[in-house]
Amino acid sequence: MILMEQRTLGRTGRDVSVVGLGTWQLGGDWGEVREADAFDVLDAAVESGVTFFDTADVYGDGRSEQLIGRYLKDRPDADVFVATKMGRRADQVPENYVLDNFRTWNDRSRANLGVDTLDLVQLHCPPTSVYSSDAVYDALDTLVAEKRTKAYAVSVETCAEALAAIARPGVASVQIILNPFRLKPLDEVLPAAAAAGVGIIARVPLASGLLSGKYTEDTVFAPEDHRTYNRHGEAFDQGETFSGVDFATGVAAAAEFAELVPEGATSAQTALRWIIQQPGVTSVIPGARSVAQARANAAAAVLAPLPLSTLDAVRELYDRRIRAEIHARW
Repeated sequence: MILMEQRTLGRTGRDVSVVGLGTWQLGGDWGEVREADAFDVLDAAVESGVTFFDTADVYGDGRSEQLIGRYLKDRPDADVFVATKMGRRADQVPENYVLDNFRTWNDRSRANLGVDTLDLVQLHCPPTSVYSSDAVYDALDTLVAEKRTKAYAVSVETCAEALAAIARPGVASVQIILNPFRLKPLDEVLPAAAAAGVGIIARVPLASGLLSGKYTEDTVFAPEDHRTYNRHGEAFDQGETFSGVDFATGVAAAAEFAELVPEGATSAQTALRWIIQQPGVTSVIPGARSVAQARANAAAAVLAPLPLSTLDAVRELYDRRIRAEIHARW
C-alpha cells in the first residue's frame, strides 16, 4: 500500500487520508456500476493510500454501504475509516429528525456495513431548521452514548448551515461543497471550523466532473445519471449537480481551468490539489467509477503545492465566470 498524508478529522480524533473516496457512484446514481467493478475501485483506492470512505444510506438505497461492508470484511488489513450519512430516505420535514428515527436509520446502516458501531454518522443535508435544534443534537449525543456511533457530524448545502453546526460542541466535522468553482466556504466556514477544531470534508470536488475537463456542451449523460435528471434541481438541491453552475458556463470555465494545470498533472488532479491546499480542509472525497480514476485521484495528494499565481488565477476565473453567472441568474 502507498502511504498518503493523514490529517485529523476534527473531533473524531482519528487521522484520515487527505484524499478519500466518495462512494455515491457505487449506488448507481451516476450510471450502472457492476459489483466486481465496485470492489476493484475500493481496492485501488486502498492500495493507493486512501483510508477514508464516505457513503450514505440513500446511495443505491443502501447498496453503497453494503458493498463497502462486504469489501472491508474481506480486507481486515485495510485500516479504513467509514463515514456514512442518514436522513434522506425519509420525507424532508424537521419532524422526522427525532431519536426513534435516528435509531432506525442507524440500525440499518450498521447492518449494511456489518459493524456494531459506526465510525461516523452525518446528517445528510436535512431541512435548515434541523441544524439549530437542541433536540436533534441531544438525540445524536444519545446515539454516541448507546455506542451506535463513535461520533456524529453534518453534511450541508449552505455556509449558514455549516456555521450553525460548527457552533455545536458535539459536531465532529462538516461536509460541504468546495472546489475551484465553489469558493464561498473559504470566507467564513473554513476559518470557523479550524478555530473550533471541527474537520472539513470537501465534497463535489470536481463539480460533478466538470473540472475533469472531459465534457463539452454536447456531452450527453445516461438517463439514470443525476447530471441528466437534476441539472436544474428537479430531484434535489441543484448544488449537488455541477456545484449549481450552469452546464454551459461550467464547460467554458473548465476549459480555462485546464490552462492552469501544471505539467504532469490532469485537470482533476489540479482541482483536488487546490482543495487540499485550502487551510482547514481535512479530506477531499472524489468519486471514482474505475480503477484508473481511483488511482489518479489519490495521486493528487503527492502533487507539488500549486503556486500563488495559480491560486490567484483560480480566484479570478471564479469571479469572472462563475460568480458573475450566478449573480446574473438570481
